[in-house]
Amino acid sequence: MSQTKDRTASGEDRIFTIPNAMSMFRILLIPVIVWLYVGKQQYLYAFVGLLLSGATDLLDGWVARRFHMVSKLGKVLDPIADKLTQVSLLICIMLERHRVTFLVVLMFIKEFIMAVTGLKVLKKTGEPYSAKWHGKINTFLLDFTVILHVLWREMPIWLSTVLIVVCAGFMIFSLIEYWIQNRKLSQG
Repeated sequence: MSQTKDRTASGEDRIFTIPNAMSMFRILLIPVIVWLYVGKQQYLYAFVGLLLSGATDLLDGWVARRFHMVSKLGKVLDPIADKLTQVSLLICIMLERHRVTFLVVLMFIKEFIMAVTGLKVLKKTGEPYSAKWHGKINTFLLDFTVILHVLWREMPIWLSTVLIVVCAGFMIFSLIEYWIQNRKLSQG
């Protein structure tokens, strides 16, 4: 009984919060960005959409912490919005630059494994896991790679390949780290 009161008092079970609304906005912004990129080939506007999404991502985390609006739903919704945005833009880029296919496939594998192990942790502990330093670096590298590919239409193949390899390497490293962490949490 006291555990339920504590959660309600802290607001972790709230669904309708400003940060959660911002995460939903980011998810709803994805089709617009994709339409601008693929349908209209308005790469600068697609970039502006990405900037708006990124600013909202930073703002929702700040608002959640600053105004005590951190929620379980937000801990799940925020990374989902991140991953959906990343994979959507990677697929857009892949349509023009096939070497990005490896990164897209690797990202699907990583996220599938993380979802399965994350659900085991959630079942065992009742708490969603939070991002670690390597996950944040991985997100930064992916975002940086996506933004450069969106903005720099004539990027040299060698640079594109280097960015993809660096992202892939760090993605594999992060996956291994999360897998080890989640395995310990789900067994312990």
